[in-house]
Amino acid sequence: MCAHNGAEFFARQFDSFEQLVYRHWSLHVSDDGPEDGTHEVLQAYAERWGARRLRVVGGPRAGLARNFLSLTCRADIEADYFTWSDQDDIWSAEKLQVAVDWLRGIPAEVPAVYCGRTQIIGEAETPLGVSANFSLPPHFKNPLVQSIGGGNAMVFNRAAWALIAQAGAELKVPSHDWWCYQLITGAGGVVHYDPQPHVFYRQRDGSVIGANSDWCARLRRLAVVLQGRFYEWSAQNIRALESLSHRLSTDHHKTLKLFKAARKRRLPGRVACILKAGLHRQTLLGNLGLALATLLKKI
Repeated sequence: MCAHNGAEFFARQFDSFEQLVYRHWSLHVSDDGPEDGTHEVLQAYAERWGARRLRVVGGPRAGLARNFLSLTCRADIEADYFTWSDQDDIWSAEKLQVAVDWLRGIPAEVPAVYCGRTQIIGEAETPLGVSANFSLPPHFKNPLVQSIGGGNAMVFNRAAWALIAQAGAELKVPSHDWWCYQLITGAGGVVHYDPQPHVFYRQRDGSVIGANSDWCARLRRLAVVLQGRFYEWSAQNIRALESLSHRLSTDHHKTLKLFKAARKRRLPGRVACILKAGLHRQTLLGNLGLALATLLKKI
């Protein structure tokens, strides 16, 4: 978990951890400069749970993605499975057990990630809906242009952790979860998307990353494309993947090269590269947005 001015909802989140069916867990928190009593809340739970259950370290103070990656890449955190947590969500009692049950069916040497939908709630825990359900296979041709699983719903095995750790914490990427989706699929790992939500995502005005479940969210994503931010995010992701190009499969390396080439071509060549690479999003509206971004050279 990465903490930054989130003390208001810590207790509700931590209490949901205590109700988990899967009991073999410990919580590592990267404290990224809070100013709202975060330290006091963490200290109270550290005394309640003990040092083996809760550990707090200082964060890099360099943004959300860097905070999560710096914590994830710590060599002194030993585990068979890893999961990320937002600082103000609520977990269902089955969240970890369901994920671990699936991961146990994957050979240990294969990088694997479990992710899925989230139940969206308001600040007062009023139900607001469910995040989009994606049904197409989570293949490398999808994450180059779309992130489908929030980090708060991801659980991954040690082989996936090793890949993330090898890439390192200094990478400049738009988000840790999108990067994980790209890296694991690119290296030939497997990703499972669960249509049943096991996380209650608290949508707040100050949330760093909002839910993607309504028309307002779709308009925000369109603005991201038109303003050129998606173009820059793609550039960051490409540079990060190229730094681990030796871990990409041959086919996925070719796909990445086609995507990179498409960004530099005139419209006919751009369209040809995107089609040849087979890049796609999960929904009709998503693919229409991808087509618009391709037309405007915003991919």
